[in-house]
Amino acid sequence: MKLVLASNNAGKLAELQVLFAPLGVELVRQSELQVGESEEPFLTFVENALAKARHASAATGLPAVADDAGLCVEAFGGLPGVATAYYATQFGYEKGDANNVRALLEQMAGVDDRRAALVSTLVALRRADDPEPLIAVGRAAGEITREPIGENGFGFDPVMWLPQFGKTFAQLPTEVKNANSHRGQAARAMLDLMRERWL
Repeated sequence: MKLVLASNNAGKLAELQVLFAPLGVELVRQSELQVGESEEPFLTFVENALAKARHASAATGLPAVADDAGLCVEAFGGLPGVATAYYATQFGYEKGDANNVRALLEQMAGVDDRRAALVSTLVALRRADDPEPLIAVGRAAGEITREPIGENGFGFDPVMWLPQFGKTFAQLPTEVKNANSHRGQAARAMLDLMRERWL
């Protein structure tokens, strides 16, 4: 089965290709099919993922899967949430992973409550007007470190400390990260839903 991935994020594509491999699903990035980015005007991960999946499916005629993910910091009332990708721009930095990490650490400099969670919501559609989208959510809870630790991964991986491992996501081998990450949890749940409903 070929699915269009409603994202141009190379990190997401690489992670999801590995996670979806057991189903024999081929993921194709929307940019490879000349599909532009969808608007993401909503305040929740599920609404934005649904909008992205519908956009990609309508443009290509293929089934689509979209991921909307972000960091939810307890001390900030769950923010940056859906605005995670653009977090750094609120503080005068250019958009990008390194600047997001820098801005977060600056904003949390005097904050003792370091609890946070990385959240991933996956939505899959058979077609743009599918009345029964598949929805899977993964959540990896931990704490924000006071400085980046580790070289692997992307996004907030270097500052997301996982007490159960005594390491950040960026210190974990890829297979361990994928088994425990927010996106890994959501992808496994999505595979179960696809097996049950689509195959």
